[in-house]
Amino acid sequence: MPDPTRRPLPRIIAVTNQKGGVGKTTTTINLGAALVELGKRVLLVDLDPQGNASTGLGVDDRKATTYDLLLEDTLLSDVVHRTDIEGLFISPATTDLSSADMEMVALEKRSHLLHDALRQPAIDDYALDYILIDCPPSLNLLTVNAMVAADAVLVPLQCEFFALEGLSQLMLTIREVRQTANPKLRIEGVALTMYDARNNLTLQVEDDTRQTLGDLVFKTVIPRNVRVSEAPSFAMPVLNYDPNSRGAKAYRALAREVATRGKN
Repeated sequence: MPDPTRRPLPRIIAVTNQKGGVGKTTTTINLGAALVELGKRVLLVDLDPQGNASTGLGVDDRKATTYDLLLEDTLLSDVVHRTDIEGLFISPATTDLSSADMEMVALEKRSHLLHDALRQPAIDDYALDYILIDCPPSLNLLTVNAMVAADAVLVPLQCEFFALEGLSQLMLTIREVRQTANPKLRIEGVALTMYDARNNLTLQVEDDTRQTLGDLVFKTVIPRNVRVSEAPSFAMPVLNYDPNSRGAKAYRALAREVATRGKN
């Protein structure tokens, strides 16, 4: 029975695509920063052993990480860091997560570890509106944990030839998680990334994706933009690095779509 004294849980969105290099981490960081601009409080959970979301937000202190949250019963308050952006928090990652899959296999509740960790009573202390999970570029047990914990899945899809090929396997995984562990899981949407309107292939991929997936595809597209690529080396989202860039404007528009869909 729900505890009436607790605030509602934040909306949890897993940002995932088993293909690497599609703008997954970039989307997680910048969508989080754009939601903060809308007045939301956001926690990023770095679930990728590469730890790029942590690096991209300038988190150097990683003594306690998402690995500890999953496998060491560490308290949220010992793992979550404030970032330089007011209202944006992060649970950082290190390469320790690369062994987590093997360690989880032997555990009875191996698919629910993140679900349970993100529902600690201490989560209320952060007064969050959203939790964004940056998943690893594979359909492993870490990604399944993210889907079991999440309300919805957001898929960054690069505008390139093989874009739709891997999407079918991801959809099958989402369906399996729905059937076995999280019947409420929905697809938040597909975000077309690295979009170049001058490229005929980009336009063809967009047309194919919208015909195949319809309204699941966000109206906003994320352009190829050098400012988006440069921002992580300065350990900040593009919205702070160059607020007036095309990339920053696109992520603001995507955040507005996500905020609107969350109300439906």
